Amino acid sequence: MTTFTLETIAPQHTAVLRADVPMAELPAVFDRAFHAVMRAVAAQGLTVTGPPFGFYPRMPTATVEVAAGFPVSAPVAPDGDVTAMELPGGRVITGIHIGSYDEMARTYRELTEWAASQGLQLAEGMWESYLTDPSVQPDPATWRTLITWPVA
Repeated sequence: MTTFTLETIAPQHTAVLRADVPMAELPAVFDRAFHAVMRAVAAQGLTVTGPPFGFYPRMPTATVEVAAGFPVSAPVAPDGDVTAMELPGGRVITGIHIGSYDEMARTYRELTEWAASQGLQLAEGMWESYLTDPSVQPDPATWRTLITWPVA
């Protein structure tokens, strides 16, 4: 069972690559986005200030809309497919999913149940911050993903 907290966070500047793709293509989007964002950030003399993330503005349907990238020290100037975005500040529910990305549906179900039990309504748009690098830690059972979901 995941532990969730309600907290208030500040908005964050980010550099992202946006895509709307079938779910099966999501890993390729993340790979492309993380490399493109790191190139753009380095070329502009900015600093990455946190772990990579995927922002999901709506619930997936046949496709998933995502903005993938990194929090950065200042707004990034557009560079190819890389653009600036701001993760919203305000009241959010956070929780850490431990395990494979394939098992995250359970954590999302727990989060929505916890929000309802607290009388909270979830807002549109949420994000996952990938705290574990699978290329460094190949065991999916140990992967840690911070889920952040704003409340209305």
